[in-house]
Amino acid sequence: MDLQLTNKTAFVSGSTAGIGYAIALQLAAEGAKVIINGRSSERIDAAVSEIKSFTGNANVTGIAADFSKPEQISELISQLPDVDILVNNFSIFEPKPFLEITDEDWLKFHNMNLMSGIRLSRAYIDGMLKRNSGRIIFVSSESGVFIPDEMVHYGVTKTAQIAIARGLAEMTKGTKVTVNSILPGPTLSEGVGNFVEQLAIDQNLTTAQVKEDFFKTMRPTSLIQRFLMPEEIANMVTYLASPKASATNGAAIRVDGGLIKSII
Repeated sequence: MDLQLTNKTAFVSGSTAGIGYAIALQLAAEGAKVIINGRSSERIDAAVSEIKSFTGNANVTGIAADFSKPEQISELISQLPDVDILVNNFSIFEPKPFLEITDEDWLKFHNMNLMSGIRLSRAYIDGMLKRNSGRIIFVSSESGVFIPDEMVHYGVTKTAQIAIARGLAEMTKGTKVTVNSILPGPTLSEGVGNFVEQLAIDQNLTTAQVKEDFFKTMRPTSLIQRFLMPEEIANMVTYLASPKASATNGAAIRVDGGLIKSII
């Protein structure tokens, strides 16, 4: 299927590894002009080189920005005044008991996970509406519905992403611009992989044992009973970014392996 993304300009936040990298790779493979993002120029350069090599698409570049610093987001926007596709993928997570989550932690997660996407969306949605064309996609999480007790602050920011995506979609009524969120299940991204490896060391288990136990004890409702791979998330994002997804707007699309049990 031709997803009609050739020469569309796409920016993917937090895309030097994991889900963001997989999204950037697939968009580039579809012919889009892709701008990736990370905090380190070295990691950006390495990811750009890999994506170009894997896809044969020379229109892949990167912009470094630390999303904890609003001034760096503003500088990024000044370097990239317009995009056709905005993928708000960047976020942080940290398992932490609720009683240990400080005010500073709450504000940090709000600033980085929610405000980063709000700032970028605010910069780009007006141009999309004026052109009557564009896509904004928030990479939220099943944790936005199934709030994890081991990191409530993370789950709350993911719920808020779903809400802001729906609110922005209301602005697009009658246009060809869409705003959606996707809800990945537990995904074996770089950060999660490191987390699993550390758990294995701490518990004197193999990583395979930790993965199996995770779905028995922490996410037992998963129907696939495994971690998703980043490319499985990227498949959905790439479709939603395309004109083929023109009738999907204001939606929270699950790519959660059946973890969320509700049917609506």
